[in-house]
Amino acid sequence: MAEKNLVYSGKSKDVYSITEGPYTGKYRLVFKDDATGYLENGKPVFDPGYDTVVGKIPGKGAIACRFATHFFKLLKQEGVPSHYIETVNDNEMIVEPAEPLSMEAEAPGFSGSAPLANLEFTWRNNATGSFWRRYPFVRPCKNINKVVEAWTKGDVDVLITFEALQEVGAMSKQEIEESVELVKNIAEIVCKEFASKDLHVIDGKFELGRLKEGDGKIVIIDEISPDVLRVCKGYTPENSGDCRVYKDCAVTSCSQGKRKIKNRNQVKAADFIDIFLD
Repeated sequence: MAEKNLVYSGKSKDVYSITEGPYTGKYRLVFKDDATGYLENGKPVFDPGYDTVVGKIPGKGAIACRFATHFFKLLKQEGVPSHYIETVNDNEMIVEPAEPLSMEAEAPGFSGSAPLANLEFTWRNNATGSFWRRYPFVRPCKNINKVVEAWTKGDVDVLITFEALQEVGAMSKQEIEESVELVKNIAEIVCKEFASKDLHVIDGKFELGRLKEGDGKIVIIDEISPDVLRVCKGYTPENSGDCRVYKDCAVTSCSQGKRKIKNRNQVKAADFIDIFLD
């Protein structure tokens, strides 16, 4: 695909506009081998819960594309709308053009002003990752019933409240309510699929957008892949949904005001991806 047709380049994929052939006017997603995570003792630790690309995993793009294909097809079976059309190559799929949920800068003449490029919606079954780091008074791994949060998506993701989105005019109250319900619905479908394989989804993040054609319906866009999910094994819930083995699984530390949390039972993406490959 010609570089001139590049619409967007992200951490895990590139988006190109299609200008000829049967898919003219649609978009092509090309999944990358780049992987996010953090450095530990100078070595990359791959973790989809982090924002920084720390290396490449050969073949990861093709695996992510096949994984996303599985879940987009599953959502279609469940009657959940998305931008997905068809997978055409090992690491490429065709999707409907959609506008990410965004907002232009209202005062671009002021130094530092910037647009809201797009939003991600995180959903969390358990208190871990950045959620626990922000709310350390909560017990690690506590069941939090798919709490949904909105984040600005960029080099560094920033939490933004739903009240702020509504007040500044980025989204209406109805759009916010519908988006949260959509995210929870998709999360429930994804979690049930993993549960059928005796795996538990800790948390995940979805990107939503407005389809350019039709009435601008808000749907899930981007991807559902190992890049946007954290999964664990050995989850044994109490009636409350809290995990019984959290004392053995969660490992926390605090140094110079910086908190860290790891989950011993978190499954590496490479260990769970193949179970959903069609």
